[in-house]
Amino acid sequence: MESTRRDGDTWDLASSVGATATMAAAARAIATREDRSLIDDPFAEPLVRAVGVDLLTRLATGEEAPGDLVGHVWIDLAKVRTKFYDEFFLDATNAGLTQAVILASGLDSRAYRLPWPAGTVVYELDQPQVVEFKTRALAELGATPTADRRVAAVDLRDDWPAALRTAGFDPARPTAWSAEGLLGYLPPEAQDRLLDTITELSAPGSRVATENRPNPRPGDEDTTKESLDRISEHWRAQNFDTDMTRLRYFGARNEAAPYLTDLGWTLTGTSIRDLLAANHLPPLEDDGMRMGDMRYVIGTLTNIGE
Repeated sequence: MESTRRDGDTWDLASSVGATATMAAAARAIATREDRSLIDDPFAEPLVRAVGVDLLTRLATGEEAPGDLVGHVWIDLAKVRTKFYDEFFLDATNAGLTQAVILASGLDSRAYRLPWPAGTVVYELDQPQVVEFKTRALAELGATPTADRRVAAVDLRDDWPAALRTAGFDPARPTAWSAEGLLGYLPPEAQDRLLDTITELSAPGSRVATENRPNPRPGDEDTTKESLDRISEHWRAQNFDTDMTRLRYFGARNEAAPYLTDLGWTLTGTSIRDLLAANHLPPLEDDGMRMGDMRYVIGTLTNIGE
């Protein structure tokens, strides 16, 4: 399995960065079995099965216990992250926003499982082979979207605003945007470009949700790489060849929250530590990756061009 990131690289849901979407869906399947009061994703397990990676299928179906392979903290993080973005979209659309855009949608099934208000249009954007696979797999399951679901089959490195407009997106209407679990897989300049473009396509009153990872302190990135290498070794021992360190882009970058603030978004946010506590889940131990300091943020666009 080729996992090294490079300019112009491609992937499917069983390889490279695409496999992280399947791993996230497997975590949602496990989390759903554990506590449907926090997350109820009935499509996570069958979608993982459809991808066909044996180990991930066994984890998603419960045939194999997560154990040290996944670590229970990752299941708890799947619970609070999924709940955060679910509530973000429902709060935004119940407040009157009629457009939602899920960037790098992967195996996200929100267009099929959330109780969207009538008239909501949900745009899913990802590489063509990814969205085509998910659309076909969910159709074979007999699933029906709960909103007007429209697909923009395009790579984020290409002219995705044009693809979004072709699918019917109207930049004059306020939009709810999600960039979930995405920014760390973009080079620093591509992250800035993405946030710039979201802002350019957003009417006043639009909302955005994403994660803000704190800037690394001296030595932090080495520790993070060591932690990711250990995780990858566990996966490889189970015949799932992934190199999580190589999927991420390291080095200095702008933090998402202050960058969005400078673009005119008014932000609120909460740390993973606080989300775990609010949902009565165990606190994070020191994982060497400063996961607890990462904040989930929501921005509302107030001042354009200032």
